[in-house]
Amino acid sequence: MKEVAKSLRAEQMEHLVQSISAYIEQYHGGSAELISFEDNVVKVKLGGACTGCPFSTATLNGWVQGTIHQFFPEVSVEAAD
Repeated sequence: MKEVAKSLRAEQMEHLVQSISAYIEQYHGGSAELISFEDNVVKVKLGGACTGCPFSTATLNGWVQGTIHQFFPEVSVEAAD
């Protein structure tokens, strides 16, 4: 039963990051990719126009983390290499 819940939760997180990425892509030409989701830690890689952008940290900590915290307040967000 726990694995089913984890699977559903992981699927929800994947869809949420895809939605965030679509927004970033439409308005800024960047992208966000879910790299991993384990033990309440999400690792996200920014790409596209976000690569090398001086505001990419703000994008990760603001839009990505802020949006994820609205739905999963217990999850921390980290940049993936």
